[in-house]
Order: sequence, then C-alpha cells, then structure tokens
Amino acid sequence: MRLINSVVAVMFFVTLAACDSSSQTNLKTGIWRATLSRDAHKLPVILDVSKNPDGKTYTVYSVNGAEKLRLDTAYFQNDSLHIPMLLFDSKIVAKLEGDQLTGKYYRYLNGATSGFLPFEAKFGENYKFFKEGEAKSAKNISGSWATLFKNELTGDTTQAVGNLSQTGTAVEGSFLTPTGDYRFLTGSVNGDSLYLSTFDGSNAYLFKAAIQADGSLNGSFWSGLKAYKTWKAKPDPSAKLPDADKLTYLKPGFETVNFTFPDADGKNLSLTDARFKGKPVIIQILGSWCPNCMDETNFLAPWYKKNKERGVEIVGLAFERSDKPEVSGPRIKRMSDRLGIDYPVLLAGTNTDEATGKALPMLNKVMSYPTTIFIDKKGKVRKIHTGFSGPGTGKYYDDFVAEFNGLMDKLISEK
Repeated sequence: MRLINSVVAVMFFVTLAACDSSSQTNLKTGIWRATLSRDAHKLPVILDVSKNPDGKTYTVYSVNGAEKLRLDTAYFQNDSLHIPMLLFDSKIVAKLEGDQLTGKYYRYLNGATSGFLPFEAKFGENYKFFKEGEAKSAKNISGSWATLFKNELTGDTTQAVGNLSQTGTAVEGSFLTPTGDYRFLTGSVNGDSLYLSTFDGSNAYLFKAAIQADGSLNGSFWSGLKAYKTWKAKPDPSAKLPDADKLTYLKPGFETVNFTFPDADGKNLSLTDARFKGKPVIIQILGSWCPNCMDETNFLAPWYKKNKERGVEIVGLAFERSDKPEVSGPRIKRMSDRLGIDYPVLLAGTNTDEATGKALPMLNKVMSYPTTIFIDKKGKVRKIHTGFSGPGTGKYYDDFVAEFNGLMDKLISEK
C-alpha cells in the first residue's frame, strides 16, 4: 500500500511539473517574424518580445513601421505561449520549439471562438515580405492615390485615398476612407508588385497590387478571417474624400446634444451636469473594440491632460458589443487604463444602428467609429467630424491636428 501511494505521489508531481510549463519554457527575447496564413497567402507580422521582471511573463509589441503597439501580457500555459489581445477579442496560442512558434490566431465572439488563422513565427528575422537586398524595383509609388475598393460578392464599393511613401523599395503609408483609415501599413515594392500589411490584434490586413504600364495599381485586399476586396488606384495629387464634417449632422430643429449614461462603475453622468456647464465639450463616440478609436484616443487623452486647465471637457460615449454593464464595464476600464484616459467614458449602448439611433436621436446617423462632436460654451453643436485620420496617414493626420487645435483655441477663447 505504501509503495502504491509512493508511486501515485510521484506520478502526481510529474503531472504538476508537466502542466507548469512556464518553468520549463524560455522564449527568446528580441524580434520574431510571424505570418498569418489566409487563402494561400502569408500576412507578415513583426513581433518584439521582452521578458517581464517576474521572469515568467512577457511583453509583446506588434511593430508596424513607426508604431510599436503593446499587446496584453503573454504567458505560457499547457506548453503553449498565449498572447492575448483582450480589447479586440483575439488571442495567439502557439507551441514553442527552439526558435520557432507554431499555432493559431483566434478571434472570439461572445466568449466563443468565431474563427482562426494559422500562425507561425521564427526568431531573429526582421523583415516583412523580403529580406534586405532581395526586393528590387525601378518603380516608385510615393504620393496620393485615388482608390476604389470593391466587394466582389456584393458589388459594394468604397472610395478611398492612398497616401504612400517609398524609400528605396520600402513603402509605408495608409488608405483613408470616409469612415477612417487602414492605420500603419508597411511593406515593399518588388519588380512591378506592391506588398503591404499591418497587424494590431484586431486588424490583420494584407494588400497586394500589380503596378500597371500606365502607373495605376490593380490589387487585392485580405482583411481578418474572411473579408476580401479588390482595389484599383490611380496617382492623383488632388485626390480627396467627401467632407468629413458633413456626413453626420443634427436633424432639423436640434442645436445641441443631450444624454444621460452610466460610467464603467454604474454612475450616471449627464451633459447637463455642472462639470460641463459653460465649457467647450468634446464628445467622442467610440468603442473599446475599435483600432481607429484607439488612434484618436492616443491623441485626445494627452491633449486633455495638457489643456483641461483651460476650461475644456471631453466625454466618451462607448458603444460596445454588449450593453450589459458587467460585460462592457471592465472593457471600458481596461481601455481607459491602457490608453491613459482621464476623462469619463460612458456606456451608451451597443454598436448597432438601432442602439445609436436610440441613444442619440438628434443625429441623422452615426456612420463611423470614432465620430467627434464639438460643443461650444453655450451648449450648441459647432462641428461633427466623422472618422479619424490617424498618424499612419502622414500629412492628413497633421492637417487634422492643426484644424483641431485651431477650432479648440477658438471655442475656449469665446465669451
């Protein structure tokens, strides 16, 4: 009996040791080149990994050109590396074998897996599509591009403006649409072909295009797990989108916005509260799931810290995937902590047309996340801006910052 108990005890401790793989696994720190596989194409991702002071967990950044986007704390469990991206309902789970990781990039919906893409990574490789010196081309695609994306299944089209910059064969930039941009795209030109990609936990974008004899681009665009579009672009220095200040507007008879919604702790806040009276107010319509909203918040949060003493307020209206406070409240808190938000963010409803129409009946429609409403000291709406041109759009972002500061200086100085 004692022998049996001893054998059982040994087996028990062996099993514990096998489950506690974090003590047995050591992920190399530095640059990893990863790929997501989709429709026989490889979407390249650059990851920068460092070990945390606890010696067990890791900090992982997704590198997209000038952007280093921190993902959630990575850890080992059951012999696999887990890299969660909680704000975007996604996670990478991969087994480590020497200098290689093999696994899957998962997307989740309401707590259940909605799909996945195969994931691979190799340590020490720091390139996207081509190793240094491999890409060769006499083509240069720098400049503005009048672009049209088309969903071949539905026939729907989206007007866009490409803003691309090429140095040697390396390319960076983005595409702007009426509702936002495709964030930080980086890649290469090789021969007569263009390759671009980005990955931020939510967006997994792969662009490929052939450079035509007339200088135009004819390409394909893979997005996430399933989305696919074709696209065409022509060089056009004067390419522009519809006026972003005219897409969302007040219905006839309205001059202001009114609301009362709870914050992440369940405390109601209203635009008629004393903290907002007599001050210019910026209303940020956003979602914790929205990368473009993250870009806008990365501008607004530090701007507010620097300027709040001038007598200005910002309030965020979050339209989440769930209207249950116990589900979305923690997500809003996580977003606020991650992005350093000092202003209140309220749970306004779900990100559906029906919910936004009910929450903000004075607007014709919320077309985009984010949408930003500027209110003067008298409580009147002075401007509604649809979408956001993030830092990946270059000069368009610079123009937005200049216009924003000009408008806010004016609203703050008014009597």
